[in-house]
Amino acid sequence: MKKAWVTPLILASSVIMLVGCNAASSASKQAPEGGREAVMNITMQQAGERADSMLDATLKAIKPEVNWTHSGTSKGSCDVSRSRTVMTIISKERRGNFLGVVQRFWEKSGYVIKSVNKSEKFPAIFAQSPDGFGISLVVGGAGQVAFEVDSPCVKPSEVAEPATPANGPDYDYPIPRPNVHSDFWSSTSPISSASPTTPTGEG
Repeated sequence: MKKAWVTPLILASSVIMLVGCNAASSASKQAPEGGREAVMNITMQQAGERADSMLDATLKAIKPEVNWTHSGTSKGSCDVSRSRTVMTIISKERRGNFLGVVQRFWEKSGYVIKSVNKSEKFPAIFAQSPDGFGISLVVGGAGQVAFEVDSPCVKPSEVAEPATPANGPDYDYPIPRPNVHSDFWSSTSPISSASPTTPTGEG
């Protein structure tokens, strides 16, 4: 199973993620003043399971289905992150539709859209769940999509590997570029689609 590591895709997108992560999840990770006490009365294991459920639901909402692989678990002093990388080739012509599907699902799920990066090459969406988990979609090199969920500060504990199996090869490091063709998502024929929208109050 997966070790705790970060993909080059996420590293390559760090500049994009910096602003969005600060907006979407950093505040939720900060412990109360005067200590590093958990702001949620759950363990890191439970937080990891919650993150998995958010990623499961997001990927199941994407139709047609895309192939994905686990891309790491990371633990901080009081938080945990899970990430998955999409192995389906998402063409630039279908990218706006893909991001739109995800954003609409997050909004329908009650997530607050914190930030939208409309970069043509490296677009991204950052959101937050009602219980304070940050969730992001970032497009990196070769148009590869990565999802990540970051927990608020929780009680320290061991964290098991995700229980949900990947729906294709579950790559270890390094994860290759997208290599699964989809008649829909990989098509270079443009379609009418709703791109991610900018949250109210942002330019």
